[in-house]
Amino acid sequence: MGDHKEQQPVRVGAAVRRRRRALELTLAVVAERTGLSVPFLSQVENDRARPSRGSLEKLADALRTTAVELLAAADPACSVDVVRADDGEPDFTPRVRSLVRGHHQLHASEFTGDHDAGREFQHRNDELMYVADGAVEIEAEGRAYRLGRGDTLYLTGGVRHRWRATVPDTRIVVVAVAEHIEAVQDRAR
Repeated sequence: MGDHKEQQPVRVGAAVRRRRRALELTLAVVAERTGLSVPFLSQVENDRARPSRGSLEKLADALRTTAVELLAAADPACSVDVVRADDGEPDFTPRVRSLVRGHHQLHASEFTGDHDAGREFQHRNDELMYVADGAVEIEAEGRAYRLGRGDTLYLTGGVRHRWRATVPDTRIVVVAVAEHIEAVQDRAR
């Protein structure tokens, strides 16, 4: 038995173009917001260039979404899909790996190593952060939370937060309700 999909590089061009057009933005405006060149953005939209993680985050910020959402919108949904761990030795250079492919109600990503600790996040819907290895410090609502291996932190939608790895080789898993889902507020009982 094989996996539902063969592992292929994700092409985000069409997702970036759809989002940009939905916001009625020109390539020039997106270039100004991101600091990326118009020719490069055109190449990304036409899948002739793949943006780095940093460039994808800049694009997501400019398009008022997240890199996870852009990646999810780039890949059609499957009802059953296996995402395999990388083969070989662990590579603890900073990176992010989507654990769910396609346009689903939940998104999950694995972050390995450190990332831009100054980057602030605010997601429309709820999310859960799980520390698989290492330790992190998460700032949310004016407080710092130190989490170690096996710890979780739940964030309600709309909470601004940032995080940083506090030890080398940290891995965290973030599971979030997708941005396109309208969360239902609890009703008074």
